[in-house]
Amino acid sequence: MIIEIVGQAGVGKLTIGRMLAARLPGRLLDNHSIYNVAFSLTDYRSEAFYRTVRAVRDIAWETALELPPEMPLILTTANGMIAWWREQWRDAVVDLARRRGSRLLIVHLLCSDEENHLRIASPDRLASRKPVDPATVDRNGERVAMIHHGDALLELDVTELQVDQAVERIIAWLQAVDQVSP
Repeated sequence: MIIEIVGQAGVGKLTIGRMLAARLPGRLLDNHSIYNVAFSLTDYRSEAFYRTVRAVRDIAWETALELPPEMPLILTTANGMIAWWREQWRDAVVDLARRRGSRLLIVHLLCSDEENHLRIASPDRLASRKPVDPATVDRNGERVAMIHHGDALLELDVTELQVDQAVERIIAWLQAVDQVSP
């Protein structure tokens, strides 16, 4: 199975993904593992940036295809603001699931704007080359529409949840869709 954790920057995708990977157990491929090469070597949103992200993603996907089929793969994906790029990323994830012969299960993390602003401004994000400016997620309460592209979808509001509580809810949902026995 592939579990794609989707949400705004700062909502907790990586933190939840790490704990979920440990609990299942599974492998975690964070979107920043793919993007950081492009962030380091190219200008953001340039042609070279997207070309680099695609190339690193292709290498990551090929390596993911070598994992045992029973090994859960957890991906994190940030809601992007550019529609054509979101669509290309979505199509690549769907293709990875098809090529791996895996069900694609989507976990869409939601968070109040106030809490999201607090989380994104956390100093530990800067060391990981993650956005720390609340303006990057401030869209006057507007959320990027989640495109349901998997076999099942869980929308989970993590505003008032601790990480372990969020992971427990995800695992319960996975059990409900008959995917995992912890």
